[in-house]
Amino acid sequence: MKVRAATAAAIAALVILGVAACAPIASLKPYDASDGVSTTVGQVKVLNALVLTKSGKDGNLLFSAYNPSDEPVELNVQYDDGGSRTTVVATLKADATTDFGYGKNGQFLLAGLGKKPGSLAHIYFQYGEEEGSELTVPVLDGSLPQYQNLLPTPTPTPTPTPSLTATPSATPTP
Repeated sequence: MKVRAATAAAIAALVILGVAACAPIASLKPYDASDGVSTTVGQVKVLNALVLTKSGKDGNLLFSAYNPSDEPVELNVQYDDGGSRTTVVATLKADATTDFGYGKNGQFLLAGLGKKPGSLAHIYFQYGEEEGSELTVPVLDGSLPQYQNLLPTPTPTPTPTPSLTATPSATPTP
């Protein structure tokens, strides 16, 4: 009886090991763990890109970009603003991860994006001679607490100040 139980346990262990060895390892598949999406352009890694909007007119693009090179990189971020393509440049520090849309750099405004919350925006990232990468980026609203303070605020347009024109006054003649 003990031999039969030991044999059954050994067979069960072998079956479990066999099944486990054949199963794909999910942790080796790349995935985006947060709300945004990621891509690689040349050596630069664009991480967790997502757009926040309230009205659907303008968007704030949140992303981080890792530049492993010894030189700063001018990353071109291009989007469709309802008829034409607009390019905004993000300067990446050398050998560092730079955050955009939040933190010290503030918002990364995509003026006239025209995407409603719940839709997807096609945003193209490219620099230098490297082949670019287009991401389908989720567009979210500020309903989640972590995004409420990150909604886009359009950059104020300076209002011209009227200049004072001096009125000539009569000078008495001697």
